[in-house]
Amino acid sequence: MTLLLTVFAAITVTAIWYNRKNDDMRLGILCFLYWGASIMWLVDALFEYFEDGADFFNQELSAVINDAFLGLAVIALGLVIWIVRLLISDPKGSVRRAIRKQASH
Repeated sequence: MTLLLTVFAAITVTAIWYNRKNDDMRLGILCFLYWGASIMWLVDALFEYFEDGADFFNQELSAVINDAFLGLAVIALGLVIWIVRLLISDPKGSVRRAIRKQASH
């Protein structure tokens, strides 16, 4: 489930990034984060499949739910990293303007 969720996130962000005319939001970073996570989960799934064999596909519901929560946590962490990076780089100068406006009052 973690692999499935991160691949869907990676495909979605990549499609949005590819169709943008400019990259003010730095979506490429988010693409790399999600594709990296997807590759990591793919390698994990392959090793687990080679270890467990056909039992890999017979998981209990609680294991699937735990994997889903882990996948959502990875997606959320990727978003947090991207937002922090976006706020630090401040491509549109919004944070700088807000700080200057706050300091002038």
